[in-house]
Amino acid sequence: MTGAATGPMIRTIDLTKNYQVGPETVHALAGLSVDIEEGEFVAVMGPSGSGKSTFMNLLGCLDTPTSGHYELAGERVSEQTTDQLAKTRNRKIGFVFQQFNLLPRVSALDNVALPLMYGRVPRVERHRLAREALKAVGLGDRMGYHPQQLSGGQQQRVAIARALVSQPAMVLADEPTGALDTRTGIEIMALFQTLNKQGITLVIITHEAEVAKYAERHILFRDGQLISDERVADQGDAAADLAALHTRQEAAQ
Repeated sequence: MTGAATGPMIRTIDLTKNYQVGPETVHALAGLSVDIEEGEFVAVMGPSGSGKSTFMNLLGCLDTPTSGHYELAGERVSEQTTDQLAKTRNRKIGFVFQQFNLLPRVSALDNVALPLMYGRVPRVERHRLAREALKAVGLGDRMGYHPQQLSGGQQQRVAIARALVSQPAMVLADEPTGALDTRTGIEIMALFQTLNKQGITLVIITHEAEVAKYAERHILFRDGQLISDERVADQGDAAADLAALHTRQEAAQ
């Protein structure tokens, strides 16, 4: 993790994003102001077309706002150039996607080390950091395996290790359990909760309440607007749910 930022980890001020579709202007985000503190675990929710994917793209420095401001770890990124945004993505943001996005012909170790190669970290050092990241997600014995030799849950763990290897300011996960079965999805959420307890800032984009219940805060979008922003009164415990599921499955056998 990076050192503590001045102010919130994430701050958006009157953030708007408009798209031109033919003669019409689509208001994907309409004046969004929200703070996310360092070390929070936040679920961003909403139906299709609500603006949550646009919000993710702006937080991830994959797009720029039409107006308003976005600050990440004390740095104003909403006015950065394309090259500056690319550097910010590489230094400060770890991404986890629904489809894993692993390179099929290289090992788990080399997949995890990839962001460090882009950052021109020497080979010995990037492999050391990649080994540490894989151990942190419980795959210390799978470093030489290729993606096709791993289960879906293990592939997502490799993707999470890749997101962590650069020690980013935050990890941004887009539907991280969408391609997984129920049990494996809970395993991934248990891992996220463990990482969050270690101080990692997590923002997940999801439309599933069964996934969002493991976050400590819910932000709900509809029609490009912030509808609600609430702390979770009864946050789920993924490790406990996993143990209960295992007990039920054993009893059914």
